[in-house]
Amino acid sequence: MTHSGLVARVLIESPLPQLDHLFDYGVPTELVGQVAAGMRVKVPFRSGGRVVDAYVIEVLDPRAARPRSDSETDVAFRGALSPLDSVVSAAVVLTPDVWKLARRLADRAAGNASDIIRLAVPPRQVRVEKAWLAAQAVPAVSRTGTEPADPAPSPVRIGLAAPAFVGYPTGRLDSVIMEHHRVAVAAIPELTQLIDGSTIGRWAQTLAELAVATVSAGQSAILCVPDFRDQDQVQAALAQLAPTLPLCRVDARQPNPDRYRAFLACLEPAPRIILGNRSAVYAPAHDLGLIAVWDDGDPLYSEPLSPYVNTRDAALVRQQDSDCALVLLGHSRSVETQRLVELGYLTEVNPAADRHPRIIPTDFQSEPDQQARAARIPSAAWQAAREALVHGPVLVQVASPGYAPMLACQSCKKAARCTHCQGPLGLKSASAVPSCRWCGALAAGWTCAHCEGTKLRVVTLGTGRTAEELGRAFPGARVIVADGEHTIQTLGAQPALVIATRGAEPVPTGGYRAILILDGERMLARESLRVAEDCLRWWANAAALAAPGAPVLLAGVGGTLARALNSWRPDNFAASELADRRQLRFPPAVRVASVTGTAADVDAALADLVAVAGLDILGPVDTDAPLVRAVVRFGYARGDEVAHALKAAVVRNAATRRKSKSGSFQPPPTLKVRFDDPELL
Repeated sequence: MTHSGLVARVLIESPLPQLDHLFDYGVPTELVGQVAAGMRVKVPFRSGGRVVDAYVIEVLDPRAARPRSDSETDVAFRGALSPLDSVVSAAVVLTPDVWKLARRLADRAAGNASDIIRLAVPPRQVRVEKAWLAAQAVPAVSRTGTEPADPAPSPVRIGLAAPAFVGYPTGRLDSVIMEHHRVAVAAIPELTQLIDGSTIGRWAQTLAELAVATVSAGQSAILCVPDFRDQDQVQAALAQLAPTLPLCRVDARQPNPDRYRAFLACLEPAPRIILGNRSAVYAPAHDLGLIAVWDDGDPLYSEPLSPYVNTRDAALVRQQDSDCALVLLGHSRSVETQRLVELGYLTEVNPAADRHPRIIPTDFQSEPDQQARAARIPSAAWQAAREALVHGPVLVQVASPGYAPMLACQSCKKAARCTHCQGPLGLKSASAVPSCRWCGALAAGWTCAHCEGTKLRVVTLGTGRTAEELGRAFPGARVIVADGEHTIQTLGAQPALVIATRGAEPVPTGGYRAILILDGERMLARESLRVAEDCLRWWANAAALAAPGAPVLLAGVGGTLARALNSWRPDNFAASELADRRQLRFPPAVRVASVTGTAADVDAALADLVAVAGLDILGPVDTDAPLVRAVVRFGYARGDEVAHALKAAVVRNAATRRKSKSGSFQPPPTLKVRFDDPELL
């Protein structure tokens, strides 16, 4: 290969932290004109003819003078550069704004940019990509002749009417789109019916109206929702408001060809709506005008893969880069959002009228009816359910799916554990043999490890057992179970008892005639810093499914949490939570990072933080032997320093474990750093 003199700077696709920087390769003469920033290429790496995948970040001509930004380092090309091996595809799949976002997020979380890009750019589908490239290369000609076709009209030329934003102060949300504001919007907690007769949450209509307003202004909109149920509601709203607008659905449930086809459509230079789950925030939107996140406190937005960036954080960073509008919409408010509101970074937007469900917190009755006792429902709730069943569906929200998800020893009351993996034992049905919820092993001959007892008792009741009890308490009523194993998204207006876990509630036509929220005490018993915030969010989302005037009964929960739900002031509860966390230096008042590894590795990493002022280091404490974990607390202003120091420690730890020349075994790196670790929150 003959060197053309051009230099391609590439990012190698690798999870190794020591490779998280740009590498320089020469562009062969035969590839001049075929290599551009954002393309997939293959490059030689090290020796032995090894070839790896990479993305071209930029193509430079060292001989030409060019302006250099303040953050760019001088590039000195000395000696011979290895040439690019080949160009994988002519498609430019990594846009400059997505690359900038990936680099910033990786640096903020002490991770690798290639790990962010892996979320942003789906795996290549050759046939789909070839068809897309061929379509892009076809000149714009009319179908009936050779005359050039008219350019595709913009949404404004189509005559798209601006949405009315019903329920909010006149012009308030319009200004958010036109002036690119950052806002926290309180969703209207009610249902709305579409022209085709289907029912969706009012929040989905608001999200669709925001997207339509953005595209009517000639810009693209990214809508992030937690799961497919929410996506379907927003898509139904968009189908009614603007069925002709280009919509790309980016869904993890899609087959790989469909997902890649939607991704390629996002690359086209035209305004469009992009609807998806947590990874949609990385979509390559043309002229981005809006990022909207529904229910930003949902744990589904926490990325389980390194560098573990939450969708809300990615949206905040991308909004800064793109200077677009940012909307965080929800029935309740996360503590992170409340912090940004109090800092003035986000502005509050509330509905024009104070409309909310009729919440009735109640305690268990001292002498409940016999049927109510059998159904483990308070008397007032049981009476409300019986009256509501005459008119339509009734929702009963419970904590856990399954029949009896947790068992205990009858004698000593200790939790029953699997003898193979120590996982919890449960029952799938009334006649089933107890089995492990982790490995599935049957526990037919189970013996308690504490007292050698052989009898089991039910500790917690799931959807199956609750449905069985309610079937006896309300004879003749139709009972429907909706949980992770039984997916039901919509429901008619006919009377029925719907037993659902949090987040799996079907959307009924016209709303539920009554809603019973059970197991509140058990939900609050979960060990988590944000358990009260999560419960308020689960219950508020369920209450928003009620028909106008229908009672929502919260059983067994009182105090500030019940008052916040009853008065429908989740912002006050979030403010109180944030104030408490500031006193205790808990997130999000401060940022945290967990450092996990062997004791020596963790000590070495923590030693690099000595020069950073204002840190609290908790631990190390033992986790899974021989590993230990330390927690670092620091202010947001120190985030870059902490991330830089911990990233250097991770790179050093990985580099010292290279395979020796003698071929002796070297243990794999154990040091792991995670910022804003949800296990600590």
